[in-house]
Amino acid sequence: MRIGLITPEPGHPLLAATAALLAPAHLVEALDPATAAVEAPGPLADVYLLKSRTPRALELARRLTERGAPVVNTAAATALCQDRTAMAELALRAGLPFAATRTVGSLSAWAAARGALLPSPVVVKSRRSRRGDLVARVDDGAGLRELAARWPGEPVVVQDFAPNSGWDHKLWAIGDRLFAAVRRSELSAGGRGPNLPKAPSELPAGWADLVRATGEAFALDVYGVDIIDAGGGEPLIVDVNAFPGFRGQPGAPEALAALALRRAAGSGSVGSGRAESDRAGSGKPGSGGPGSGSVAAL
Repeated sequence: MRIGLITPEPGHPLLAATAALLAPAHLVEALDPATAAVEAPGPLADVYLLKSRTPRALELARRLTERGAPVVNTAAATALCQDRTAMAELALRAGLPFAATRTVGSLSAWAAARGALLPSPVVVKSRRSRRGDLVARVDDGAGLRELAARWPGEPVVVQDFAPNSGWDHKLWAIGDRLFAAVRRSELSAGGRGPNLPKAPSELPAGWADLVRATGEAFALDVYGVDIIDAGGGEPLIVDVNAFPGFRGQPGAPEALAALALRRAAGSGSVGSGRAESDRAGSGKPGSGGPGSGSVAAL
């Protein structure tokens, strides 16, 4: 099989480990979206893994899809997870317990319109999800004005602050294979700390099914769902991410390699969010293809 990695960072721990598993029997090629030819990227691979969210990476993924190549995750699903307004609208339409989200436009304009009126704490987030974006709890009008001074003109969404334990549940999926950890919320006074591993079997009842339902709704195969316990094990989804890093999750490279081979072989539909055979994704993939493979960068 020929597997393409759409990423500027082929050395990312998850991708590097996945490529190492595949390389003995398959050809793995890294396509840097900053330099790969969008119009004519060459012969198609059997499957592409999209681990980039730049406009050029999304356009490359769209063109490959138009040419008939399976891409995991699709450009459309990846782009949707970057827009927190669209994310909330889709989640609520799907009946998922997602934090109620309102789009207020420019932070500075909203702060000026609110004045000193902020009757209860809120969470303010950049509308566009990206590395280094704005995610902050604001308790009063003075805090809002201070935040607006630091992020003038930033398009934002606002969510009512939901009292919780101060711990985020970081849940990830590769097909139907689940991974879990807990981490101090970035909204907590001490800031977020390291991920602490948690067995999926230790999750409250129904949470694993909720993660899979989220993947279905968002048409994702490789994704993360951030959940807080709103009390008594009641889940509240606060974020959905396409193709997270799965750092420190044993078995993630094996699950991703197995998923890539299944998609390459055409045994599942791209963007389905699930595949029955993914439940067995913890083992190393078989050779599956003739000859010796290699890892190449394009």
